[in-house]
Amino acid sequence: MKQFMIGLAAAAFATVAASGAALADAHAKLNPAVVYDLGGKNDKSFNESAFTGAERFKKDTGTEYKDFEIQNDAQREQAMRRFAKDGHNPIVVIGFSQAAALEKVSKEYPDTKFAIVDMVVEQPNVRSILFSEHEGSYLVGVLAAKASKSGKVGFVGGMDIPLIRKFACGYVQGVKSVNPDAEVFQNMTGTTGAAWNDPVKGAELAKSQIDRGADVIYHAAGGTGIGVLQAAADAGALGIGVDSNQNGMHPGKVLTSMLKRVDNAVYSAFNDVKEDKWTAGFNVLGLKEDGVGYAMDDNNKPLITEDMMKAVDVASEEIKSGKVSVHNYMDDSKCPAG
Repeated sequence: MKQFMIGLAAAAFATVAASGAALADAHAKLNPAVVYDLGGKNDKSFNESAFTGAERFKKDTGTEYKDFEIQNDAQREQAMRRFAKDGHNPIVVIGFSQAAALEKVSKEYPDTKFAIVDMVVEQPNVRSILFSEHEGSYLVGVLAAKASKSGKVGFVGGMDIPLIRKFACGYVQGVKSVNPDAEVFQNMTGTTGAAWNDPVKGAELAKSQIDRGADVIYHAAGGTGIGVLQAAADAGALGIGVDSNQNGMHPGKVLTSMLKRVDNAVYSAFNDVKEDKWTAGFNVLGLKEDGVGYAMDDNNKPLITEDMMKAVDVASEEIKSGKVSVHNYMDDSKCPAG
């Protein structure tokens, strides 16, 4: 009987061990998920770029993924924990506002790989992905200054945070590199998460800048930017989109879009797990890494002259080579360009 009980205990232990190994193996396997920020995956901007990357990976590899569009801050942690509990890997969370929830959930699930866009979370199983938005904003600032006839251009930001000031500062520096005497009007939409999804307020701010003489307006405002681009188009001014290619929203009325390649970041996170090449830590994606840029297509081609293309190409090469250093507002909370 004693031998039987020992054997039974050993078998039970083996079953538990096997179950644990299976669980660990499940976490190691590719089973991707995305948690979008407020505004959702159809915001025509930041979140939609992430969605585009996930869809491209699905098309290229045949791998399905799960995603979730939060409606309030409380759902951040709930969504991450549910995906981790269900064995999803990696879990990519979009936006700096996800950081506190990810800090907590990543500790609870150390075998799950996580990635976050726009914030650093220092955990051994987290990849933090940052972008050099100021470099891409400099380039669209060059184009804005070249396109402007009034010498007055505008910027509408979403939530008033250092990250969006970083966009604005790079833009101003690019504008001033072409026309040192240019005026750049700047407005932020608000101080809460609601600032990312208020197209009516975005339109109002854009109209105010146009009334003051701005004829080109760049937005970095998520869903709020839809109103900015609409107001610019209605008034005969030019808009500049952000994150995703927004040129097609108002063909011939959007000068260009500052591309922030969140799609590439999501795709790489998924693919690195698939190829067993995952690394944690933080990555910074700038012009050199094809992390930022500007959009050219049939919708804006008639707006971009040969002189404008030459100017922006030269600026791009000078930034890549280090000849031009675009100031990063987040380094010192200052914008020397104005």
